[in-house]
Amino acid sequence: MSTALPAPILTNIPQRMDRLPWSRWHRLVVIALGITWILDGLEVSIVAALGPILTHADTLHLSESEVGLTASAYLAGSVAGAVVFSYLTDKEGRKKWFMITLALYLTATVLTAFSWDLWSFMLFRFLTGAGIGGEYAAINSAIDELIPARWRGQTNLVINGSWWIGSAWGAMLTVLLLNPEIISVQLGWRLCFGLGAILGVAIVLVRRFIPESPRWLMTHGRVKEAEEVVGSIERQIAREEALRSLPDAEGTITVHERPPVTIATVARELLKQYPLRTVLGVALLTTQSFMYNAISFTYPFVLTKFYEVPISHIGYYVLPFALGNFLGPLLLGRFFDSVGRKIMISSTYAIAGCLLALTGYLFLQGAFTSISQTMAWSAIFFFASAGASAAYLTVSEIFPMEIRAMAIAVFFVVAQGAGILAPWLYGKMIETSAESIFYGYLLGAGLMIVGAIVEVFLGINAEGKSLESIAAPLSTRSEREQKVASAS
Repeated sequence: MSTALPAPILTNIPQRMDRLPWSRWHRLVVIALGITWILDGLEVSIVAALGPILTHADTLHLSESEVGLTASAYLAGSVAGAVVFSYLTDKEGRKKWFMITLALYLTATVLTAFSWDLWSFMLFRFLTGAGIGGEYAAINSAIDELIPARWRGQTNLVINGSWWIGSAWGAMLTVLLLNPEIISVQLGWRLCFGLGAILGVAIVLVRRFIPESPRWLMTHGRVKEAEEVVGSIERQIAREEALRSLPDAEGTITVHERPPVTIATVARELLKQYPLRTVLGVALLTTQSFMYNAISFTYPFVLTKFYEVPISHIGYYVLPFALGNFLGPLLLGRFFDSVGRKIMISSTYAIAGCLLALTGYLFLQGAFTSISQTMAWSAIFFFASAGASAAYLTVSEIFPMEIRAMAIAVFFVVAQGAGILAPWLYGKMIETSAESIFYGYLLGAGLMIVGAIVEVFLGINAEGKSLESIAAPLSTRSEREQKVASAS
């Protein structure tokens, strides 16, 4: 009895997707998929601002380190969600799971508003994080596969950077909802979660119109269905942009039906086929994660403890901080497609690290006011945000199509694992002294500079290239090559 796989299929689906002009359809994709980052930013900003409120006796009565522990629960949930949902995303498709993970995220956010103690708050934060972890894998995969190569870098950076639009919204919400003269302390913090979730419900309806990734369909033996999806996209773009014809698609790709991808497949590709790219991904994601988690979850405590900023005013300080984080990817993003990935990623990491070290020293010397401290943070994260967004872009485009979501999840897990204790650690430093915080800043700065050095030596020049040329899909391997790979 023959066990030969079906005959290979010649198709030009990737080339047809990459030659499409920028259109209203692409903007819809960006909005529908990128909204999760805005919602996540809104919620994390709210939780950061809530930290001091949650220590009150008439709320949850937590300590500073327990507030840091709840942040760690959120990060742990994101790790679990990334692992589980990335596997399902690669196995069953992008669309199904970016709908389910969004629903989980919104539901858990609403439940957080009804928390009654530390453990219930941690549980709901864990579930919220699980939804976000799944979103990271599903959304980054879908974005890369639906956006033409020549705009992939800046689009990915702007979407990831939009997290900070949500952060700014969250800051404005907290200014209103955490003001005891307007709303009681016991009610205000709960409303923050409820209103934040309501803002995201409408996007579920928008996402219904985003199709399954044709590239995913193509590599899972559903080439005919993929052709139909691409044809529909082409007709819609031609109609909306009033085009008589689209540019010719140059080139083809041969697709072989292959067995389902397993965890062993992912491990083999990361460790044997692309070991240096794996080192690159670990370095970029780990270093930025530690710095971001350390500072973004704890800076409200720095403002309240060392600068005596009233809790109800913290939102005002979040706004310029969020603006710097969003403007970095927005203004620098196009250079990641023109100047190049390697030089831009290494530069943004190195600049952010040096500025963080300088800021830590000036903080220790008492040179800052609450305003100048916030301006310094904003300058640091103007560069760090662009670099961090590009780190997620990197790991999403340098591995084969069939393991893309799981590869993103692996690096996300490693990064969050490295940063999972950072909020708790920096919370302890804040409880100790300004000198402890300075050493913590030096640690974060040093890690960012390490990331820059790794990028210089191992970075991939992926700008303007199709995903298939950066890392050939596993399904382009012949039957013999697949058997050899499986046996190795």
